[in-house]
Amino acid sequence: MPQTVERRKRRSADPIVALHLQLAAVRTAAELEAVVLVDDMGCVVAGAGAWPICEELAAFTPFLIANTTPCSRSVASQAAKMAPDTHLLPMSIDGMDVVLCARAPQGKNIEYQMDRAAAGCQRILSVAC
Repeated sequence: MPQTVERRKRRSADPIVALHLQLAAVRTAAELEAVVLVDDMGCVVAGAGAWPICEELAAFTPFLIANTTPCSRSVASQAAKMAPDTHLLPMSIDGMDVVLCARAPQGKNIEYQMDRAAAGCQRILSVAC
């Protein structure tokens, strides 16, 4: 009888650690600079990549997803500069609106990996709640 091979090398029962491991695997596979799960207030839920980049992505996600103009000219300028390399995937997990946000070079197709990350986040957080 053939043995089942576990494809995941690292696992955690802690949902935050599990989210980080999921996002780190996607970040590596897609060669992303960073990938972060962001709540509706622009706060990091979990991320993978350099922490300052994750924080910046999270902070600007509400402006990028709503396509609204921030009140500050410098914030608007930074958001416009970030937009071409920022990939956004809004989703709802158990009624909570979140956004999966990644930084990758403009033109790089990361749709499959973003869908993979979204499915993993959905699975992890649905079990945790």
